[in-house]
Amino acid sequence: MRELHFKDYFWNGELTSTGGYDCIIQHLNDGKRTCKEIEDFMKARASIEEKYAKELLGLSKKVCGHNEMNTLKRSLDMFKLQTEHVSLSHLQLAQTMRDEAKKLEDFRERQKETRKKVEQQMDALHKQRATQFKKTMETKKTYEQKCRDKEEAEQNMNRNASTSNVKQQEKVSILRDCGGLGRGQGAGDRLYMHNVSVLGKTREDWQKEYIKACEVFEKQEVERINTLRNMVWTHLNQLSQQCVTSDELHEEVRKSLEQCDIQEDIEHFVNLRRTGDKPPGTVLTLHRSPLTTDTYNTL
Repeated sequence: MRELHFKDYFWNGELTSTGGYDCIIQHLNDGKRTCKEIEDFMKARASIEEKYAKELLGLSKKVCGHNEMNTLKRSLDMFKLQTEHVSLSHLQLAQTMRDEAKKLEDFRERQKETRKKVEQQMDALHKQRATQFKKTMETKKTYEQKCRDKEEAEQNMNRNASTSNVKQQEKVSILRDCGGLGRGQGAGDRLYMHNVSVLGKTREDWQKEYIKACEVFEKQEVERINTLRNMVWTHLNQLSQQCVTSDELHEEVRKSLEQCDIQEDIEHFVNLRRTGDKPPGTVLTLHRSPLTTDTYNTL
């Protein structure tokens, strides 16, 4: 299937029309706006990641299981540590997103400068072409008027030549007028043809530069689409990698939790804080009877 290109399908039948050119420029402006929107999106997403990272970092510093001991304490310490690491990875992701946004901004500025040079050249050619076209049409109008004046004078001369009572002086005047009109027509013809030639050369120059401009604009559009596609793809890869990184950090916590031994923690607490292994003894009560000696009862 034949590929379609800007230089083949954005022409106009009217010489002074800029419809095709304007259509391309509008499309490029829309593309530039999309670049800015993606750039702003990246910056906003980076701000969200940074805010989340800072809040997560603050959360990791809060007291969590301070009074715990042994294996559970180690697991909770690992939990806090990896939460901190996750927050730092999100902070790094935020900076990476800002770097990508800066790359897009630089790309957009480079395209802007390239376009500016081409557009300035094309605007100058459009003005030159329009001016020369107007000048040519004016000389054409003047030339056609002189042709009509000459034809009218020749018709008058022919009518007067067939009239015998026309004075000789009038005939001489008519002949002089016809001669003057003929010379004027010749000069007008040369000026008109000169302007037509200049207009043709102007059109050729414009057409060559327009083709070059179309090629530059199409190249920019190819680069823009490719850049945006790759940037979004890279952005998604970064998000996926962040998920992988977070899961790897979480896995360290899971491994620590697997080492959390309930019975060991119970025994650790007992060994560390035990107060004794014998319960209180029996309580002896003294029972005094007025008629007998003292006796002891065991409760």
